[in-house]
Amino acid sequence: MKKWLLVLGMITCILGASACGDEQKDAAAWMEMSEEEAIYNGEGFFLSVRELCSGAYEADKAQYAKADPVLAAAFASWESAQADMGDYVDIVERSAEINDDGIIVNLKVDGTSHDANIEMIFDDEYRLTSMSTNVIYSFKELMAKAFMNTLLGMGTVFIVLILISLIISCFTFIPKIQAAFTKKPKQEAAKPVPAAAPAAVPAAGEDETDDLELVAVIAAAIAASEGASSTDGFVVRSIRKRRMF
Repeated sequence: MKKWLLVLGMITCILGASACGDEQKDAAAWMEMSEEEAIYNGEGFFLSVRELCSGAYEADKAQYAKADPVLAAAFASWESAQADMGDYVDIVERSAEINDDGIIVNLKVDGTSHDANIEMIFDDEYRLTSMSTNVIYSFKELMAKAFMNTLLGMGTVFIVLILISLIISCFTFIPKIQAAFTKKPKQEAAKPVPAAAPAAVPAAGEDETDDLELVAVIAAAIAASEGASSTDGFVVRSIRKRRMF
């Protein structure tokens, strides 16, 4: 319990450091900080974040996350990495870099499943500007992830191409479906009127009347010219036809 109170007090001091003391004096003290002191302070800050994300202090964590978006991002990064890391074991490596812009503290954390690198960046007023937790994967795991990403990308492309080809193939059925719904009667093509057969022209020289009728007519004409009352005395022996043309 005393350790937790110490850690909680450290976070409170970190959040309020910029509002306390003279700025020039704080800057001078900052530049005089050693790497060991920077590592110690960074390690304490990380342990405080881990304790707040343990699940026992949800109310305090929510309050800090609401007050500072940087802390909210730090909490989210650590919690997302815990799914692959497993349970926290210990800090196995520590390093710090001090420059004119601030301090960068790097910690390597041992987990039951995977290790992780934690990078914390503080500005020249000792305010946290960034904290990221990066899980360390083996080469085999990285290749498996790359293969799965490639397979997922190529599979998505092929599925989209297949869907596009199926949509294009359905275009042939659209006119048939449209015709079935409209049901417009087809106009029958006009049938050609058959030409009238030419009248049969009688052959030249063909008799238009019977020979007997012709003989009777000629005999009647002769009898009328002779003044005879009948044609009994007339005998027609032959008929000669002359062409007019």
